[in-house]
Amino acid sequence: MHHMTLAEIARGLADKKFSSVELTQTLLARIAQLDPQINSFISLTQDLALSQAKAADERRANGESGALLGAPIAHKDLFCTQGIRTSCGSKMLDNFKAPYDATVVAKLAAAGAVTLGKTNMDEFAMGSANESSWYGAVKNPWNLAHVPGGSSGGSAAAVAARLLPAATATDTGGSIRQPAAFTNLTGLKPTYGRVSRWGMIAYASSLDQGGPLARTAEDCAILLQGMAGFDPNDSTSIDEPVPDYSAGLNSSLQGLRIGVPKEYFSAGLDPRIAELIHNSIKELEKLGAVIKEISLPNMQHAIPAYYVIAPAEASSNLSRFDGVRFGYRCENPENLEDLYKRSRGEGFGSEVQRRIMVGAYALSAGYYDAYYLKAQKIRRLVKNDFMSAFNEVDIILGPTTPNPAWKLGAKSSDPVAAYLEDVYTITANLAGLPGLSMPAGFVDGLPVGVQLLAPYFQEGRLLNVAHQYQLNTDWHTRTPTGF
Repeated sequence: MHHMTLAEIARGLADKKFSSVELTQTLLARIAQLDPQINSFISLTQDLALSQAKAADERRANGESGALLGAPIAHKDLFCTQGIRTSCGSKMLDNFKAPYDATVVAKLAAAGAVTLGKTNMDEFAMGSANESSWYGAVKNPWNLAHVPGGSSGGSAAAVAARLLPAATATDTGGSIRQPAAFTNLTGLKPTYGRVSRWGMIAYASSLDQGGPLARTAEDCAILLQGMAGFDPNDSTSIDEPVPDYSAGLNSSLQGLRIGVPKEYFSAGLDPRIAELIHNSIKELEKLGAVIKEISLPNMQHAIPAYYVIAPAEASSNLSRFDGVRFGYRCENPENLEDLYKRSRGEGFGSEVQRRIMVGAYALSAGYYDAYYLKAQKIRRLVKNDFMSAFNEVDIILGPTTPNPAWKLGAKSSDPVAAYLEDVYTITANLAGLPGLSMPAGFVDGLPVGVQLLAPYFQEGRLLNVAHQYQLNTDWHTRTPTGF
């Protein structure tokens, strides 16, 4: 059962080939057996999962149906879950039990999804390797000596290792798409505002967006259907109708205009990955797509702009963690200043502290105009580049990452090297566009992803292209040895 996709599970439950309780018990046993190798979970919720599975079986027995009814999933550990630890991968929130469910959690629970647990992540979603977690690094099931990508590496590793069929994740600068590429999964970052951020602990509020991680585009369509929609509790949620994502998966790609930016194929891209991306382009051409070279001239400025804006927002968002109201508090503080300093110094890890300091500097008097304001102007130029490109093409295609997954610890002493791995993904977050990564092959036994970007609210178009590609390739069906 652990090799079944969400779509296959839905059909199996509908045909009464197995029950949700049986499936849940099987996967919980598998997690207990295999997760110590990869460290993909922070918390398991066995009792909740079995009670939800039992309720789902009863709902089906009473005539209800639905693609997510009885389907096991897990949540990245920054989605608040009532009465369950929501740690954000940080010592700061190790003792925090959320008093309410995030909108994403509530919506998926209402659809009948079964929550197996909370997945490991880079601390406060800050990282590209899942090595900054207070609970230890997550390992890539394809090679345990390598990173799974971040910050949603726990969700990605769990799905890749067939511990569960799908999981929720978040993407601030590529944190769904990059781990999807590193672990041979399909990952979708929706349009900013498509999925509610209420109850999703913030890193950078204007960039964060929740989305699905699964093995296929079909599964991502199912999970996104349950996650998406307007939420009056979230001031950044957009009141836009949610289409039936599964209904559009089988549309023809005949005449689809695909743009390939010339800036993507620079010296920084591993030539073996470039070859796999060109192979993907040829496959889509066979399906009727038309390829056109385009330009995104301001892409070169995206990384410096992003690494001013994101830390600036992080320094503001994380100021609430002060040792007073909730979360970690230092022992025996001498006074209020000592309480603040030691609670934050002991509760936050080095990567989070680094970004808070960068952000505070960028927002300080005398530097706001020189750094933060200039970065926001570059952000607008990046968006304008995409708007111009989408006047000529329907989607944009390129590599998800410039290199395959690196070894654990290889970039720990050089944060800038890790930041540069986000070069292809962060532009979608700066512009608020939807983006998807899908499996495209292997380099040295490690998975490689191809990225698709689309205009606002065109997630269905991305899922359609990925699904048609996956009907004609088998990269997404490969399983890591031992799992």
